[in-house]
Amino acid sequence: MKYLNIAKAIEAWRSIQPLSERDRERLNRKFTVDFNFNSNHIEGNTLTYGQTELLLLFGKVVGEAEMKDLEDMKASNVGLKMMQEQTLIKEMPLTQNFIRQLHKVLLREDYTVYRELPGGLQTSYVIHAGRYKTRPNSVITRYGDRFEYASPEETPALMADLVDWYNDEEAKGRLSPVELAALFHYRYIRIHPFEDGNGRIARLIVNFILARHDYPMIVVRSRSKKDYLEALHQADLEVGATPSAGVHAPLEHIRPFSKYFTAMAAEEIYNDVRFVTEPDENVWWYDGQRVEFRTPNYAKILRIMQSQSSVTIDGLKEELGINKSAVQRLLGSLREKGYIEPAGEGGGWRVLITPSL
Repeated sequence: MKYLNIAKAIEAWRSIQPLSERDRERLNRKFTVDFNFNSNHIEGNTLTYGQTELLLLFGKVVGEAEMKDLEDMKASNVGLKMMQEQTLIKEMPLTQNFIRQLHKVLLREDYTVYRELPGGLQTSYVIHAGRYKTRPNSVITRYGDRFEYASPEETPALMADLVDWYNDEEAKGRLSPVELAALFHYRYIRIHPFEDGNGRIARLIVNFILARHDYPMIVVRSRSKKDYLEALHQADLEVGATPSAGVHAPLEHIRPFSKYFTAMAAEEIYNDVRFVTEPDENVWWYDGQRVEFRTPNYAKILRIMQSQSSVTIDGLKEELGINKSAVQRLLGSLREKGYIEPAGEGGGWRVLITPSL
């Protein structure tokens, strides 16, 4: 890909500044849906991309959905807006209090987790919103190993070290914003300071760092979850298992993750540039992917639906000048890919894919 070199991607992004108000709004709408959907989907949220878009942009709930998934998605968007507002205060350093506030917004309230132990014994514990963990946490890697994060006793001091390091390193300017974001993400995950929500917080703070330096915000795509976690795991192997080693790891020791993160950031930034600079009536975007329709009737249907949401199949037949069965085949393909869905009992359609024009 042309701009997988991060320096070229950033240069291309800067070359199109300042953006028009319309392009800023279009990018923001796309990012809002993409970021919230993917960051939560990585953690197991079951809302579809279409459900996420309708919930966050239009306040509508369609289809079957778990109440917790809906509330988590709405809270995620509140956290995103809170983070974006904080980036505007350039002179404000990053603080532990801000991180804990973000966590409280994401989790909303304390809740109890119930578990069954071997032998049928029941146990429970409370997840605290906005408070560091009170229980040890760990993860079982895909290789079957248990990987321990920082202990509850170590966590406050390690988080203080992390925040102090970030503010100091940002002031020195020795690392690029992308390097700084990658290293913060890795060190933060090695602490895992909360009992839940650590990944979502890490991905918010990554974008806090980028936006503070006038870089475009990026999305860790759930379709790349395996590669994302593998890059973290490979960095863990180089750094070692001791939590204090992880939280003080230099950039050169986390190369598998920094390399992955940099390439991902370059691709995300490049796609933002393409979204703005390559308008084409047959090119649309869906969950960060460029969709080019080789059959113009697909794009025509989408544009008709955008301007006439209640259009019928017969109406599309007349507009396109093709037979009914051809219209139905086109609609079936668009629905199968998630680009459109019926609007409900009142009829009509919802378009869930974003035009490049």
